[in-house]
Amino acid sequence: MATKHEKILQYIESLPVGDKISVRQIAKEMSVSEGTAYRAIKEAESRRLVSTIERVGTIRIEKKKKENIERLTFAEIVNIVDGQVLGGINGLHKTLTKFVIGAMKLEDMMRYTEAGSLLIVGNRARTHEMALKEGAAVLITGGFDTTEEVKKLADQLELPLISTSYDTFTVAAMINRAIYDQLIKKEILLIEDIVIPLKRTSYLKTTDTVREYNLLNAETTHGGFPVIDKHGKIVGIVTSRDLIGKHESDHIDRLMTRNPITVSLKTSVATAGHQMIWEGIDLLPVADEHGILQGVVSRQDVLKALQMAQRQPQHGETIDDLVKKEMEMDVSNDEMVIKFNVTPQMTNQFGAISYGAFTTLIVESGSFALKKVKRGESVMENISIYFIKPIQIESTITVKPRILDMSRKFAKMDFEVYSEDLLVGKALATFQLLER
Repeated sequence: MATKHEKILQYIESLPVGDKISVRQIAKEMSVSEGTAYRAIKEAESRRLVSTIERVGTIRIEKKKKENIERLTFAEIVNIVDGQVLGGINGLHKTLTKFVIGAMKLEDMMRYTEAGSLLIVGNRARTHEMALKEGAAVLITGGFDTTEEVKKLADQLELPLISTSYDTFTVAAMINRAIYDQLIKKEILLIEDIVIPLKRTSYLKTTDTVREYNLLNAETTHGGFPVIDKHGKIVGIVTSRDLIGKHESDHIDRLMTRNPITVSLKTSVATAGHQMIWEGIDLLPVADEHGILQGVVSRQDVLKALQMAQRQPQHGETIDDLVKKEMEMDVSNDEMVIKFNVTPQMTNQFGAISYGAFTTLIVESGSFALKKVKRGESVMENISIYFIKPIQIESTITVKPRILDMSRKFAKMDFEVYSEDLLVGKALATFQLLER
């Protein structure tokens, strides 16, 4: 049974794209308190169903699929550039295909300006008008205004006319940064990408017995199942180990493991994998914020997803990607050495390698070394950097990882970092080894 919160979210999702909503309107429509309506709208905003703009209100926008996440709506552009909407409010939900910087003659500008694009330009009213007629939205930089005729045209064509106090170069950089951040988000695998949905999930109820477990086990060959109550809320998990020597008439709710670890659809696959390995579990139930079962993920699903992700090209580079790109492995005389170049993106305000980049270098070096020995993946469990000297920008450094102890599930490693034969860093780390 859906909660009030879920019903409001379903209602918002059913609204036509472009509709304006408010706390008072939702509260009246759904017969809930304004506090409940406010929380649901905030949740809808985090799910990218709506966008809230100062002095305009909250607008229903198109929910973007993961493959199109890098395409921004004009409503999101307003928030990115701290803009003010001068006209065309009804078009804020639309998605822009590209942006054009208006730093050329009018006729040249119009060659690049087309329907669905955003023209970034200064106080040139004639250009604003021409761009709107071409079907493009306009972002006016420098805090300038435009004519009343242009504002009326924007309203008539439902094309946003936005003003920002930032200059053209800064605005372009801000939009680029937002798109880049979206690309990085696009590459992060979440549980929602791999979950086995509820309609395909096998589960048991608290009223079921061992007999029902045996029937479900024979049908699916799965060893474990989530257990739900009459409201669909997950209350436990039961595996074959729990039922050894039990009678077929015994009730599941007396044998199950209560309060199982659960994840949400927005949990990253990496986090779920870490939990499963650390806790030694093979099945994770997926639940919403109210504990209602939404599906399951298995350890096999998680490991397969992580392996697939490593084979995909990365569109938006994180600091981890930048560090990996600069690493080069050299194995000679049975000793593994990793060479690394310190680039400007990895430095702090003093021009030395940042602590974060240095930590990433140690972790990736350890993963490299373990993959060579174990031929499998690993996850860093803890790290202690107990000696570090400033390492200058554009230095070439070498990392010497050494395995101190290794069991089936864990490895302890020691690291020495050199710059031109001078010792500049030492660290100890423990890694969890992922079973294939």
